[in-house]
Amino acid sequence: MKLGYNLALEQVQKLIMTPELRQAIQLLQFNSQELNEYLKKQIEENPMLDQISTGEIYENIDQYTNEKEEIDWKEYIEKYDDISYRYSGNKDDNEYNYENFISYSPTLREHLLFQLNVSRVDDEDMPIGEMIIESIDSNGYLVTDVDQIAEDLKVDVDRVEKVLRIIQTFEPAGVGARDLKECLLIQIRGMESVNPNTELIIERYLEDIAHNRLLKISKELNIDLKEVQEICDFIKTLEPKPGRSYSGDADQVNYITPDAYIEYIDGEYVIILNDITGPRLNINNFYREMIRQGKDPKATEFLSERLNAAMRIIRSIEQRRMTIYSVLESILKFQRDFFIMGEKGLKPLTLKEVADDIDMHESTVSRATNGKYVQTPRGLFELKYFFTSGISTNKGADVSSTSIKAVLKEIIEGEDPKKPYSDQQLSNILKERGISISRRTVAKYRDELNIPSSTMRRRYN
Repeated sequence: MKLGYNLALEQVQKLIMTPELRQAIQLLQFNSQELNEYLKKQIEENPMLDQISTGEIYENIDQYTNEKEEIDWKEYIEKYDDISYRYSGNKDDNEYNYENFISYSPTLREHLLFQLNVSRVDDEDMPIGEMIIESIDSNGYLVTDVDQIAEDLKVDVDRVEKVLRIIQTFEPAGVGARDLKECLLIQIRGMESVNPNTELIIERYLEDIAHNRLLKISKELNIDLKEVQEICDFIKTLEPKPGRSYSGDADQVNYITPDAYIEYIDGEYVIILNDITGPRLNINNFYREMIRQGKDPKATEFLSERLNAAMRIIRSIEQRRMTIYSVLESILKFQRDFFIMGEKGLKPLTLKEVADDIDMHESTVSRATNGKYVQTPRGLFELKYFFTSGISTNKGADVSSTSIKAVLKEIIEGEDPKKPYSDQQLSNILKERGISISRRTVAKYRDELNIPSSTMRRRYN
């Protein structure tokens, strides 16, 4: 066999991911927060990029001043009082200042230390109180053993117990408890007109209350079942975590900014994209003029490269907007009954159905819906919420699992609390409505809705 080197021409088709395509895919799968962080970084690195301002632009100060209303100085002087320093404006006007928006909420530790400093605690016992407060977690429970505190401070255990009892009288009620039982007992001891059996039930039957074994409590304590139900209802109104209202994480609320809005205007549903989640970009006029003049070849070459990168980003952002809009338009087309009827009107929908409808790949639709939210007349929803599996009814129509859960929840809300439906009974009721699902599926949907079993839902009065 002869070996050798030969040159041959061959045509081969390959799918090559260009940098622009990679960037478009990356921007499409970003959620609003990731997109804004990415664009902020790109604007810092690329001098050609400018974010379009939504406010009006004025060429000079005279143009701005002329558009404002003329001030009636005579009326202003008549209202002004230099001696009393009275406010010259209308008292009915809304005043916006930092004091109206900025506030400080003390932490649980600061709140307890303040009460300790104004309480009748001896100076010698003050370090004990501070140590106890430092050992209270964010839920308001004492997490360090009393013996350990006494050993660390070289004091008697009785002194620590004495100071702890004082701290347990502080607000919020129940703070300083060592377990749930003590927490609830502290709360009821500071109340008036409490059923005398309440304390006994808390001390002995907390676990039975959790499992709704009220009949057992009634028999063992020889109390009327209705009275036991009332006591248990009262116990459930107590605060199991007294310190959570002072938690430092309470102020760190993460709000969801919708990527688009669907509004009902003049009998039609209109899709409005949110520019905040996908800001519009522009080319900087100063550097664009510098490229046009071309005085410095090196600067022109650099800015030309930056211009190409900026144009790629702008095209990718616009393509992202149009893709999200197309997906929303298709969802609105398939799920129109949802916007009219609510959850009951939600139909089974797959990514492939939407992809075929807008002539895109299924993976593109998946990226466009992942982490994106839409504000509708029915509330705020993630786009993936509208894609649900479903089953066929006895009439041949398809019903989504979300719609079945809504019907299931409605049935349970309308049941007799004294005789709640079992999972099998719920399955039979759904079959009568044309939805054939098994008892196990009913139990699965009920758990997903955080609805307890019939035994736990049963009431005795």
